[in-house]
Amino acid sequence: MKVILLAGGFGTRLAEYTDVIPKPMVPVGGKPILWHIMQTYASFGHKDFYVALGYKAEVIKDYFLNYRALNADFTVDLASGNVTSHQVDTVDWKVTLVNTGDASMTGGRVKRMQSFIGNETCMITYGDGVADIDLDALLAFHRSHGKMVTISAVRPAARFGELEMDGPRVVSFQEKPQLHDGWINGGYFVVEPKFFELIADDSTMLEREPLEQATQAGELMAYRHDGFWHCMDTKRDHELLETLWATDAGPWKI
Repeated sequence: MKVILLAGGFGTRLAEYTDVIPKPMVPVGGKPILWHIMQTYASFGHKDFYVALGYKAEVIKDYFLNYRALNADFTVDLASGNVTSHQVDTVDWKVTLVNTGDASMTGGRVKRMQSFIGNETCMITYGDGVADIDLDALLAFHRSHGKMVTISAVRPAARFGELEMDGPRVVSFQEKPQLHDGWINGGYFVVEPKFFELIADDSTMLEREPLEQATQAGELMAYRHDGFWHCMDTKRDHELLETLWATDAGPWKI
């Protein structure tokens, strides 16, 4: 199935890195976080990617144009110009890179991918969130209800310790627990072709009019993912993901 990856935002809260590279290219364990997300999809057999570019699009283009060289040892014959690769990272992905405008909103970026997707069901996600989500189960859920859109609902860990109190007495304390009732949009969408009709233009935010209209029409369903999910919004998030990867504790690790 075709997968749209939203990779065009400015990532202003990660300015330590995004002054130089776009957020989807910030490395975790030596690979861009975008690569980790693609690896998750590929592990379930979804290897046809459509990357919606914007801010610093040339960095992402350069990465995939030079993917084989960046991920292999090689010998260069300077006399002939011949290059012999050794130990090539032979991923079998197909990656289409599409400029969708620096200022386009998330919905506008999705709309610009319509001609590449055609009249097909497709998957969409953001280029900055990793998860150990079961994409087979997500797709089966989507097909079972027959609605236009499935969104993955996740419960991220709280940023602070949680107290349960009986008057002034603390009866339960959990340091940064997973939120109990706070289901949020975790990306990892599955959408039918008619969803594109709900997006007006480049100024449309995916999370506003299109999803609100789908909700009002009874066409939005939520797949509840109770496992690991983490969005890389800040330097703290990046440091956490790096630590998880380095200690082999990253649940999304394939």
